[in-house]
Amino acid sequence: MDSSRNGSDPPLLELKHISKSFPGVRALDDVSLTLYPGDIHALPGENGAVKNTMVKIITAVYKADSGEYLIEGSPASITRPREAFTRGIAVVHQERSLVPTFSVGENVLLDRVVGKAAQLVDKAQIERDERRNMDRVGLSVRPPRNVASLSATQKQLIEIAGALSSDARLLLLDEPTGSISITNTQGRLRSSHRLPDRGVSLHCLAHQLDEVFESCDYVTVLRDGRNS
Repeated sequence: MDSSRNGSDPPLLELKHISKSFPGVRALDDVSLTLYPGDIHALPGENGAVKNTMVKIITAVYKADSGEYLIEGSPASITRPREAFTRGIAVVHQERSLVPTFSVGENVLLDRVVGKAAQLVDKAQIERDERRNMDRVGLSVRPPRNVASLSATQKQLIEIAGALSSDARLLLLDEPTGSISITNTQGRLRSSHRLPDRGVSLHCLAHQLDEVFESCDYVTVLRDGRNS
């Protein structure tokens, strides 16, 4: 699964000596993180400022006070979340962001639907395209079905499929199993394991250590905002 570490491919994303402070708080202090294509990488720990700040640095919501940000070995000047998105970095938040009145297919390919008149939406093409991304995460749901009737596991997989529809290469999963039962958690993790085989790097922010050790290839531990 992790052949890129033994080959010539550079890391997909590198953060080197990143620091970030807020008034009265030093959230990150000289933190480094390296993510390779095909890795399942975990950042365990309790919910709080450190993990949230890391995600926001990676996705350009926040700008680091110091340090280097590299994509595929080259310094990257990314100043807006949309730029990170177009460079293949997507995040699936713990809170659902699906449109409940839309179908499964429309939610998977949301960028093609929002802001367009109904007569301009090619629903047949949407169904063909989103089926490919649903298959990648092991989700078997009819595309025309309304998302409001789906389980928490299915909704989360729809969000992951939606991120993949943008050709994301780095997928940040914010507490990916927090609201799902243990049985469904194991099924979701097995489905996600199909993604690294296609060169997609998964970066999981989780506080349940048993899930981290069961499902992840590498772990980065931060303590008091520093590499531990």
